[in-house]
Amino acid sequence: MTTAAAYALSASDGAFEKVTIERRDLGPRDVLIDIKYAGICHSDIHTARNEWGGTKYPVVPGHEIAGLVAAVGSEVSKYQVGDRVGVGCMVNSCGKCGPCLANEEQFCNRGATMTYNTQVDPAVQADGYTMGGYSTQIVVTEHFVVGIPEGIGLDQAAPLLCAGVTLFSPLRHWNAGPGKKVAIIGMGGLGHVGVKIAAALGAEVTVLSHSLSKQEDGKLFGASHYYATSDRQTFRELRGKFDLILNTVSADLPIDDYLKLLNLDGTLVILGLPENPMAIKPFTIAGYRRSLAGSMIGGIAQTQEMLNFCAQHGIGAEIEVISADEIDGAYDRVVASDVRYRFVIDVSTM
Repeated sequence: MTTAAAYALSASDGAFEKVTIERRDLGPRDVLIDIKYAGICHSDIHTARNEWGGTKYPVVPGHEIAGLVAAVGSEVSKYQVGDRVGVGCMVNSCGKCGPCLANEEQFCNRGATMTYNTQVDPAVQADGYTMGGYSTQIVVTEHFVVGIPEGIGLDQAAPLLCAGVTLFSPLRHWNAGPGKKVAIIGMGGLGHVGVKIAAALGAEVTVLSHSLSKQEDGKLFGASHYYATSDRQTFRELRGKFDLILNTVSADLPIDDYLKLLNLDGTLVILGLPENPMAIKPFTIAGYRRSLAGSMIGGIAQTQEMLNFCAQHGIGAEIEVISADEIDGAYDRVVASDVRYRFVIDVSTM
């Protein structure tokens, strides 16, 4: 085992503290990464504060990891020391089931090993649970490491490892592109990346946000239209307009109202995860053969495709870089929607 500096939370109502954690020794197919930047995802906050239940303390969050290869195992062929690399939400899967063989490791039938707070063999992690990217180093199996092209700064790339692929995957799956009308509900940490990617794919993009406070940003990111959902006229004006709607909001929304904005054979995809069940009227779906679907992150191959696409089109997350001792305050600001648009931790401050 080797050691790394990290920031951990010991209780749901506690504060982050600097600690030392153990990383497994480098195996033949492993990559040791010096982490340079770690994005803060809202999932980190839900887990750290045990809002979803099941958090194992102490917890080291972070699944938006960007850094440089420090060492490689004897059987590693894709990477060498000094390469720019990233790690997203997963660090392993069974590799044998249907989803894994189809490059959809996020749907592994046995359950993918997530980057933090997942129980594993103590030989992999000393206390039996994965520890994430709020740390100076991480050891990851080669297959779950992706290359970060030169066209994206490591700091702007970090949030793409979760937020980027979370939006890219459904946009690809539902064939967003020229001739398609796509709406993004919410333009926060997830939504702003979705606007950029959907526009780069050639779709006509509309932002549906509670207010018009980010309208100028939306246009800058590539949105053709921007509407306030607090105005009921929005739902009358846009009825039957869209081929695809991506909901990035975790708050409870009147989903039935949004379904009515779909055209024939349109699909509304749930990405944000509210706490309460959603109420829909069956006729709203049946009337125009509409669909309500869900999506997670993408697989490793698709994550690499997303990074290559973003580099080609000059897409990065809009970020505010913070030091490690600012994590607690950043969490509070994310909950208060007081960030444009993602916090990224400068790991050199650990």
